[in-house]
Parts: sequence; structure tokens; C-alpha cells
Amino acid sequence: MSSVIPLYHAPDFAEERFLSAPNVVTAPAPMDGVAPDGFHSTSMFPEYFKVDGRWLLLENSRMDASVVLTPDGTLQVMVNRSLKQGDRVILGRRETCEDGIYVHTTGFDAAADGVEDRFVFRQGRSRETAFAKDYDRLIELLQYERDHGNILWVMGPAFSFDDSARRAMAALIEKGYAHGLLSGNALATHDLEGARYHTALGQDLYTQSPVPNGHYHHLEIINQVRRCGSIKKFIEEYGIDNGIMHSLVKHNVPFVLTSSIRDDGPLPEVIADAYEGQAAMGAMVKKATTVICLATALHTIATGNMTPSYRVMEDGTVRPVYLYCIDAAEFVVNKLVDRGSLCSVGMVTNVQDFITRLAKGLGAMD
Repeated sequence: MSSVIPLYHAPDFAEERFLSAPNVVTAPAPMDGVAPDGFHSTSMFPEYFKVDGRWLLLENSRMDASVVLTPDGTLQVMVNRSLKQGDRVILGRRETCEDGIYVHTTGFDAAADGVEDRFVFRQGRSRETAFAKDYDRLIELLQYERDHGNILWVMGPAFSFDDSARRAMAALIEKGYAHGLLSGNALATHDLEGARYHTALGQDLYTQSPVPNGHYHHLEIINQVRRCGSIKKFIEEYGIDNGIMHSLVKHNVPFVLTSSIRDDGPLPEVIADAYEGQAAMGAMVKKATTVICLATALHTIATGNMTPSYRVMEDGTVRPVYLYCIDAAEFVVNKLVDRGSLCSVGMVTNVQDFITRLAKGLGAMD
């Protein structure tokens, strides 16, 4: 593993506190969608559970979920609404072995390696913070992740309102720096509007000046895409050759678009059911090793709640999951950085400037 990624240090289970700890206690879910009293709720950190004398690491974790001990003795993370009556739900609110549960908060502690942790939790991010070093670290990380990890972008519609930002994000996709994207109806709609009419909400992408009847453009796009039946067919039938959605489709990068109560249309791919959309987002998050959230408060917070601070790889190794939040609002950045992950980094800045600088730093565009 590259020196970019810190090594994981598992707990020493030979210590007395682990040896003397009891096995976990379970209770059946009393009915569908309801956990038993005293259920254990998961965090962002690696968590171990003692089952039949063995400490098992919880894989594919997320925040605020229950843990089910399956009939074959494995652990399954499950949000409470998905519980089925009779599921064996682990109980316990003490997290330092007393209940057979151990939350490991120091697994990526750089002190154990004797080296500086390049991607450590940093507090006090504000618009006065200098982010030059953060750009350097992120560029180094993405260069590694392009070939060895999974980069997930969580994007608000701000990118589709700026010509340079659209080109920068499309260039990053073209160069392989995107393995998935989470967004909503607005980003896709206005990006396709930009591709066809060079406007977003009727304003020219470059000059920001309104064009005659431009307020119809996004509605025309939604209507045209719905007539075609999908974004991909629209791109093909209308000869779209630029933009974020074009690059995603061209390179078969998966995307999940989830609905908002204020959506026009929406586009055919937009998932209208909130919980179905949440599940689709969660499936993408489970693959991610670096998540970059940009100018979308609700999508950012939702994704943050689904993203653990670690990932168990196919070969059994454990590595950190990096979570970046870039937003002009300090509230959104601090909300995510304070979520309890060692690997959260916030940057308070304009996302159009951020994505353009990042693309240039990665050599994706001139």
C-alpha cells in the first residue's frame, strides 16, 4: 500500500480487557422496523464485537445503525427501519469491552507508525484558513485513488452554472478521477441545459447574462430527456458532446440522482422515493474510499452519515476512508468535520474555483 495511506493498527486482543470481556448479548427485534430496547448504535469508527470468544470486526459500517448477528455467525449492519421481526440485534451502550463491544478510535494513529499522518483530522476550518497544503494533499491522494481506490463525488448544482467548473469536472471524469457521483435533479438538468443551450436557468454560462426566453431552457431539457426516456438516449439523440453528464455516460461512471420536493420534472433517472434514494446512495458509498462533497448541504450530511472512517478491502486489509467537504458556508463544512471521523477535511471556499484549481493541479486541463 502506498505511503499516502496510513497503516491500520488493530487492537491487541491479548490484553486482559479483551480476554475477560463477555460475549455480546442479543435480543430479537420485536417487530419489523423496530429494534429491541438497549440496542447498540454504530459509529464511524471500526467496531469489534465478541462472538463465541472471537472478536469480529464490523465490515461495511455506517453511523446510527443496528448490528444484527446472523444465523451463520456473521455481523450485518442494518438501519432500524430495515430490521425484521426476530432479527438478533446486538445490545450494549458501553464501548470499551464491558458489553463485548469495542469501538477502536486510534486504528490509524500516526504515532504507531512513527511518521507524520498526512491526512489527519483538523479542526477550526474557516474562510480565513490557508488551504494550499490541503490541495497538495488531496492531489496526492487522488493520484493514488484513481488506480487503487474508489473516488465518489457528491455535487450540488453550482457546477452546472459556471462554464469553467463544468469543463473542469468533465475533465476530471475523462482522466479517471471519478468512480461515482451522487447528486440531484438540478445538477443533471442544468448541466444538460448548458450542453445544449450554453445556459443555466436561462443565463449564459460564461457571461451570466440572461438570454431571450432562457427561462424555458431547463424545462425544455427535462421535457426532451423524458421524451427520450433516459439521459443516455438524450445525449445520443441530440448529439450532446460536452458537460458532466456527457462524461459520466461516455465513461460508464455510475451516478445516483435523488429527488427534492422542489424538483421540476424530474429527469427519468431521478429517484423520487426518499428511502429508495437513500439505499441507492448507500450502495455507492459502500464502494468509496475517498468521498468529496461539494456545495450541497443535505446531500453532504446524508452521505456523511453513511460513510465510515474505514474500509475493509477484498484482501482483508483495513484502510481509511477520506471525506472532504468543500462549501462556501462554514456551517456545512463544520457540520461534516464534527461528525466524528478522523479522516474528515473541510475547506471553506467557492466550489467553482476549487474544482478548477484541482483539475489543473491533477493535469486534467490546461
